[in-house]
Amino acid sequence: MLRMLCSAAAACLMLIAPADAQDQWPSRSINLIVPFAPGGSTDVIARVIAEAMKPILGQSVLIDNRAGAGGSTGTAGIAKALPDGYTIGMGTASTLAINPAVYRSLPYDVLTDLEPITNLAAVPNIMAIHPSLPAQDMKQFIAGLQANPGKLSYASAGVGSVSHLMGEQFNIAAHTTIVHVPYRGVGPALADVVAGHVEVIYDNLPTTLPMVATRKLRALAVSSPQRLTALPDVPTFSELGLGELDWMAFFGLVAPAGTPAPIIRKINEAARLALKLPEVNERLATQQATPIGNSPEEFATQIRQELERHKRAASAANIRID
Repeated sequence: MLRMLCSAAAACLMLIAPADAQDQWPSRSINLIVPFAPGGSTDVIARVIAEAMKPILGQSVLIDNRAGAGGSTGTAGIAKALPDGYTIGMGTASTLAINPAVYRSLPYDVLTDLEPITNLAAVPNIMAIHPSLPAQDMKQFIAGLQANPGKLSYASAGVGSVSHLMGEQFNIAAHTTIVHVPYRGVGPALADVVAGHVEVIYDNLPTTLPMVATRKLRALAVSSPQRLTALPDVPTFSELGLGELDWMAFFGLVAPAGTPAPIIRKINEAARLALKLPEVNERLATQQATPIGNSPEEFATQIRQELERHKRAASAANIRID
């Protein structure tokens, strides 16, 4: 009888222990995997939010940079981690929407292996041209393209990059042909457009904005819900009837699939509180980032929508990476 009572007590403890662990979470530091190298927008935003969440959670949030394969290496590390809330990661437009749309095979399934937590921030994209081109606005630019298909080229950060997908989305939406010229990263791509070797670039706003501000490039459109304070005279893609390009790069938090819902809610709440802090908003502004802080369900919907958007572009332009 005593043995039976002990066995029953042990079974009860096993059932209660997971709930207790969730209630006590976090009892130690949290690992935040950033699937890109230090210094870029993803890393900067991760460090800003990690620092702000520390006093809210009562535990350190440690940055773990795992760059490689366009963000796929680090994202696979997030997906394969123990789903106990002590390993989370940054999920971006590249890793959650573009890579799954262009790579034939990935070491993770974005829809089944990851648990969305929240979209932390959004950064607009921009389309800019070399000022030697006669077009002063998008209408003139498209008219020139349609009169001379294939004459101009656009630089991208590489095959399957954000800039590549935007370029193909523009060709489809505007019924034009601008030739793709891939580079090894946005730095050399931007340098060649500024030098006039290539005429067009699509990019995240932070890297190209200084070139526009100094008139080394001419901005034609931005992707944002409304015009930007930094570029009040530049219309949005939606204003120009090119709504398929009116999407912003996102930088969110994700966890391994199977992470308990109460822990997901705690991280979501901590992140949203952090995003309300003035110092966090000031630091995000240096990256031209707008704080978001949506629910896990809203972020999941956004990921699915962006994935479908990029699948359409990749299929239409026959972009596949082995």
